[in-house]
Amino acid sequence: MSIVAVIPARFASSRLPGKPLLRETGKYLIQHVWELALQARGPIHDFCVATDDSRVLDAVKTFGGKAVLTRADHPSGTDRVAEVARALNLAPRDWVINIQGDEPEIDPGALIRLASTLAQRGEDPAAEIFTLASRFSDDGPRRGPGSPADPNCVKVVVDVHSRALYFSRSLTPYPRATQGEVDRASRWLLHLGVYAYRADVLMQITDRVKMPPSSLEEAESLEQLRWLENGRSIFVLIVDPQAPGIDTPEDYAAFVRRAKGK
Repeated sequence: MSIVAVIPARFASSRLPGKPLLRETGKYLIQHVWELALQARGPIHDFCVATDDSRVLDAVKTFGGKAVLTRADHPSGTDRVAEVARALNLAPRDWVINIQGDEPEIDPGALIRLASTLAQRGEDPAAEIFTLASRFSDDGPRRGPGSPADPNCVKVVVDVHSRALYFSRSLTPYPRATQGEVDRASRWLLHLGVYAYRADVLMQITDRVKMPPSSLEEAESLEQLRWLENGRSIFVLIVDPQAPGIDTPEDYAAFVRRAKGK
């Protein structure tokens, strides 16, 4: 069983164009992700960046990374990852890990734990998709940006077997006892955008003819809800809290301050 990691890096971000090539830290943003991901080498056997732009391709080559050029019209990073996986001719029971290209502070330990879990459980027919989550901090905000009530923070609800029941931008589960107020933030799980897909399942969930966009996906703008609606199992590993990804100029400025402060 092989485990490969693909890092999708789209150039034309709507809120932060050219995001992978930002380099106020002295390194490209995508380089930070690459170097941290590479620390999980061992349990993960191969790595590559999947990009829609030759400028990102050339930048990755400058720091010794591996990159492939994909189509520019993919509707999601998952579809971009699937294009690369098809070219790799993976066996159905191989695994593909999707590491977001805008997570420059991803914890390599979380990636190692994910890959180790795949090595242990990857042959189980019930194992189809894995993802990561962490508990919100009780020391963090209870409302507004970064809180469980923030619609930009996707929450996940799991069953007793650590399978995802639902993902939502809303405060889910709803705290009826406090009339919607967050009393203890750690009651909620923050979904982290790292996925591992069994290779055959990845091909199936990106076949938009056989699995077209669903009503839940369109309502929440969360593609994983389409997978759940179609009966796919998503196992959730709970890991230590991670630094936020980079979506806006403010996010990047905060990351630069943290990086230069180290």
